[in-house]
Amino acid sequence: MANATTGPLAGVKVLDLSRFIAGPLCAQILADFGAEVVKIERPGGEDSRHHGPYYRDESIYMFLYHRNKYDASLDTRHPEALGILERLIEWADVVVENYRPGTIEKMGIGYERMKELNPDIILVSISGFGQTGPDSRRALFDAISQASSGLMSMTGEPDGKPTLSGTYIADYTTGYQGAIGALMAILHRERTGEGQLVDIASFDTMFSALGIRLMSELMLGQDMPRSGSRDLLTAPVNVYEAADGPIYVQAGTASLFPKLCEVMKRPELADDPRFATVEGRMAHQEYLEGEIGAWAATLTTDEIARLLDDAGVPYAKVATVAEVARSPQIAARDMIVESEHPELGTIRMPGNPVKLEKTPPTVRKAPPRVGEDNEYVYRTILGMSGEDVDRLHQAGAI
Repeated sequence: MANATTGPLAGVKVLDLSRFIAGPLCAQILADFGAEVVKIERPGGEDSRHHGPYYRDESIYMFLYHRNKYDASLDTRHPEALGILERLIEWADVVVENYRPGTIEKMGIGYERMKELNPDIILVSISGFGQTGPDSRRALFDAISQASSGLMSMTGEPDGKPTLSGTYIADYTTGYQGAIGALMAILHRERTGEGQLVDIASFDTMFSALGIRLMSELMLGQDMPRSGSRDLLTAPVNVYEAADGPIYVQAGTASLFPKLCEVMKRPELADDPRFATVEGRMAHQEYLEGEIGAWAATLTTDEIARLLDDAGVPYAKVATVAEVARSPQIAARDMIVESEHPELGTIRMPGNPVKLEKTPPTVRKAPPRVGEDNEYVYRTILGMSGEDVDRLHQAGAI
């Protein structure tokens, strides 16, 4: 049994009642830094376990958000489940849940009840629209967050449809915000002895990430249109097709544009008064992009990369997931980690992007199967007898 004995959160006990992405990611971040996390899921496994693709009959979806956790199965609708949950709340320092607001109250373990059981408990409640407001009871998934927050309206080509992000960006950012909230609450409790409710909404998280478009609306009353792969504020910045594939070039500032012109052997572009200012280059984006595109088409991405690298112009080949996963930079940053599962073998997962010099994140335990740690959770943590655990299993409670 791998115990959370090291890391800045060693000794912090977390009860993870969440499902899907944002809540489980929040709890995993705490686990990566040493917290002891117990995940509860129904005996048949949460919905995410039934989403393909599969590796040896296990959804690889589960490999992303559950490492370093102990897994205990529990049918929360069983008559004996409430008593078990209450004992786990008494054990925990932090509870993470992402049910729709009002659900845990119906289960009998709302925040007020949690405080009766454990006065300094920290409850991280992650939901779609938060615990307050007219939309608080609405259901939400990542795509709904992107659509409702304004993010989808910003994404895509100017003459195309609003477009989803290529990943579950709302869930990921909400999971990280949940972890930040938990850490702030833990720090406050260490200083004062007080627990608190941490209310994290996916809608809020995405709204706060709208950046300059939001500020343009708030301060200037201007709605900035979709810009595709162009930069919002400078030009020329875009994706160009080289002889062997796409490459992204960012040369929109006063210092970078002349360097690109020099690389292209087109100094007259830098000297042209039409392109002397950001505003001028923005007004003539299509012309400049045509000139850059014609130049890029005569070279390979490697050739362009060498020229731009030497000149100090920011660029990136548009990498596929397969290419970036095999890149030396990913390897150097430990952004792919491995864990050995006793039944599933080697599991490869994304590493933690937070790099601490003294107390780095660790992978101590592979993502568990349903109920893999029932013996540890029910007998060691809760002190149940073997007979009680067997009885609960036979009754279908665990």
